[in-house]
Amino acid sequence: MFAIDYKCGLPIFEQIYRSVITLGAAGAFGESGQLPSVRAVAKELGVNPNTVQKAYSMLERDGLIHSLPGKGSFLTKPQEAVDKRRRDALNAASAAMREALDCGVTRQELTELLSGLPDPEKEGNL
Repeated sequence: MFAIDYKCGLPIFEQIYRSVITLGAAGAFGESGQLPSVRAVAKELGVNPNTVQKAYSMLERDGLIHSLPGKGSFLTKPQEAVDKRRRDALNAASAAMREALDCGVTRQELTELLSGLPDPEKEGNL
């Protein structure tokens, strides 16, 4: 379910954090929204359980999951995961555009680039 890229330079706990958001937005945790246990994820990925716990703690801190002792961890609301993923994508796009402008790319070039992307509404991806 989770995938880790050891070459990307992003800490493993951050990759797990992002994976939970992405999988939650895609509905991968089913109706109950229950996440796999820390031990199960650690075993699946071959990482220390403390690493997974750190990601789960961050998710809980950010209000994306809640934990019930003896029951497990659950998505707070799947829509919140979708909204978080959307905000993160917009922030990343904004930062990339600012960097492009700083490097001399014109607004016209950015507009042309954006207009050349497929429209998810027309393709039925929304």
